[in-house]
Amino acid sequence: MADDAYLFLLPDNHPRIGAALAAVGSLECAETPAVRGWLSAHGVPASSERIRILPADSEILIPEGAERLPIPLSEQEQLRIHEQCAPHSVTEMERELLTFRETTEHWEALVHRALTAGIPAPRIAELTGLDPQEVGRLAQS
Repeated sequence: MADDAYLFLLPDNHPRIGAALAAVGSLECAETPAVRGWLSAHGVPASSERIRILPADSEILIPEGAERLPIPLSEQEQLRIHEQCAPHSVTEMERELLTFRETTEHWEALVHRALTAGIPAPRIAELTGLDPQEVGRLAQS
């Protein structure tokens, strides 16, 4: 494997480019001491939206002065990186937004069913990412 991509730390207030490291799924190199040390040195977790990845052929897009780390990838990982970094069409984005709306449209009914099943309100908030106060409000109604 060669250096097939770059991890980089996106500067504050910079437009999002590349893909978030967390969005591409697990990468073999992410568990290496070099990557863990690089993340630790910059004081950011791998799940941070500021940790971005770009294929090596897109290196020119990395902001000037951004901290970067070349990383090797397997062929399968390269495909995932290219897919995540490819621009989404407006139609695809609108489809994603509609899907999101459909899954969140009846959230109150879902919370009521969970409460009825005996799941505590704090656990529902934890699992769904909903505001704990909203879940608590529904628990009291």
